[in-house]
Amino acid sequence: MEPRNVNRRFEQLRAAAGLDWLHLHDLRHAFATFLLDQGEELRTVMELLGHSTIRMTADTYGHVLPARARQATSAIDRLLGEKGTA
Repeated sequence: MEPRNVNRRFEQLRAAAGLDWLHLHDLRHAFATFLLDQGEELRTVMELLGHSTIRMTADTYGHVLPARARQATSAIDRLLGEKGTA
């Protein structure tokens, strides 16, 4: 696809939807954020975005990872709580 055509079509759709605040790059950011929030591996997201390093992906989208860390610690708490009551 010719990038100018992608940009032109996006601008048309954005205007028709009344989303003047939305930028094309916002969709890329949302894509990565949603994937990480759903538990996709950081390396997978890195590869899909075409980043050269996992650090670039982590630095850019790291705001999603604390929520995943809280879920993981809650899972451990539940597991240990179940073991402790047995």
